[in-house]
Amino acid sequence: MTRPPPGGGVVVVGSVNLDTTFEVTRLPAGGETVLASSVRTAVGGKGANQAAASALQGVPTALIAGIGDDAAGRTLLDTLAASGVDVGGCRVVAGAPSGQAFITVDATGANTIVVAAGANARLTADDVGTLDARVVLTQLEIADGPVRAALAQARAAGAFTILNPAPARPLDAAILTLCDLLVPNEHEAAALTGCADAREAAAALGATAGGASVIVTCGEGGALGWRAGEWFELPPFPVDAVDTVAAGDAYCGVLAAAIAEGRPLEEAARRASAAGALATTARGALSSLPTRADVEALLTRSGLTPSGPDPSA
Repeated sequence: MTRPPPGGGVVVVGSVNLDTTFEVTRLPAGGETVLASSVRTAVGGKGANQAAASALQGVPTALIAGIGDDAAGRTLLDTLAASGVDVGGCRVVAGAPSGQAFITVDATGANTIVVAAGANARLTADDVGTLDARVVLTQLEIADGPVRAALAQARAAGAFTILNPAPARPLDAAILTLCDLLVPNEHEAAALTGCADAREAAAALGATAGGASVIVTCGEGGALGWRAGEWFELPPFPVDAVDTVAAGDAYCGVLAAAIAEGRPLEEAARRASAAGALATTARGALSSLPTRADVEALLTRSGLTPSGPDPSA
């Protein structure tokens, strides 16, 4: 399979889930039952969220994923297509249910997430095929095989490679050396390196990955970047957060889109930070992802003049 996005923009290789979200006053402790005030279902999964976030920036974006051959799978594909994502590279897996995520969100916006992989676990390296894109982005809600294949095929094609190592798990260093950019959050960076300090973790990840750039996202603390031994810091955008679900995915998708437009890494990361902040101001995953206009409005309100190409021009 060859999966070029129109215009050679972004290809995302990752997961698609049906999210079921329970809103509670507070997250339950171990063994405790709490009552939810509401429940809702929607499209989610890191691959789907990140692809939609990129597409909403006006950048051509394709998704490669495994989809269940159930009613949920058909809904997932239709919803992603309606968000502007090219889903031609998604494989409907016979006999497999669609992936599902069960999310609990408390009154402060904090959350816990449990994922059942379903068809996502059936995605293989063969499904990745040959890639033609400016940027290829992948995560760890799928197996190592398609992750490695995505990064290797991207490298062979001369694309910029991004790995969001979430959820964190031990990785072969050979996978990391295929990355141009790693984007963990502070907890994932610590889990991958054993370094509690974000700066130490970023430097350790960059060294293990053979000099790849690293951006560690720190929620309300902003983000920290490591590039060729030099640091840059990105302050947070103050917002009234109601739900942190998909904030990291908004960050990664918009980062990939901005890099595909040819923006310098620090500028791309600033746009990504704005997107991640905006995603916390609305409930849900796909429904919380900001448009290009949303991102540029926040940059303007913050005194940061948007710049760079407009793909709609």
